[in-house]
Amino acid sequence: MSITMTERSGVGGGIGGIGGELKRWRHTRRVSQLELATLAGTTQRHLSFIESGRSLPGRAIVIRLAESLRLTLRERNDLLTAAGYAPVFAESGFDEAALRPVRAALEQILDGHMPYPALVIGPYGEVVAANAAIEVFTEDAAPELLEPPLNMLRLMLHPHGMGHRVRNLPEWGRHVIENLRARSRRSPDPRLDALIDELAGYVPQTPLGPDHLGFAVPMRLASADGELRLITTLTSFATATDVTLAELRLEAFLPADDATTDLLRARARRHRATE
Repeated sequence: MSITMTERSGVGGGIGGIGGELKRWRHTRRVSQLELATLAGTTQRHLSFIESGRSLPGRAIVIRLAESLRLTLRERNDLLTAAGYAPVFAESGFDEAALRPVRAALEQILDGHMPYPALVIGPYGEVVAANAAIEVFTEDAAPELLEPPLNMLRLMLHPHGMGHRVRNLPEWGRHVIENLRARSRRSPDPRLDALIDELAGYVPQTPLGPDHLGFAVPMRLASADGELRLITTLTSFATATDVTLAELRLEAFLPADDATTDLLRARARRHRATE
């Protein structure tokens, strides 16, 4: 049975309803009503009426507005819920059958990246899959930091994790935290903000030197075999239609010099010999 405007009266204009949520996201994205209306294929007048609660949008226009605002799948589901509609994007557990083909593909990618570290992390740094080479990161870490679910972000910066072994912790730590802050600006999240505050407390606040290269910050990591210089790449699943998959990131580390390549290959050979 269709829902008439009268039967849904008042849904869109209340606190936390579709009108307030659209206005909040529009301000976060710093776009005007006219800009958003044009992107979504509607009129500024119609959008103004939605934001003020004078008009209740159909499901299709809510989806178009969410896409135009570049919301994540979770945020799109939330916007649909605020408008009184059911979410359209599934949220599967990583171990569920729906994601089995993805898990198999990721395992191949992780194994193929050996002897270099690679892992799949969730939105707050939790490790959901990794290859054997990440043992270089867990070396000499406090046992409590390695308890599942292992949080890679905390492990990297905590003084009892990798923090005491990262030779350029101020630069590397700032690089990690600024990336998280940029994500938080795009998608405000109190839980992420709390994690950022925690991680920032582990990083020394020293002035940046003249050789600081911004985003190009190799990590210099001391290990039992010598110093490693690693650069990292982050891959997201941009075309995912499952909330869980869309929130995962594949983080792959690469050697920044020949010495690091040799050290990681030697570690991998020792690891295979002990299996």
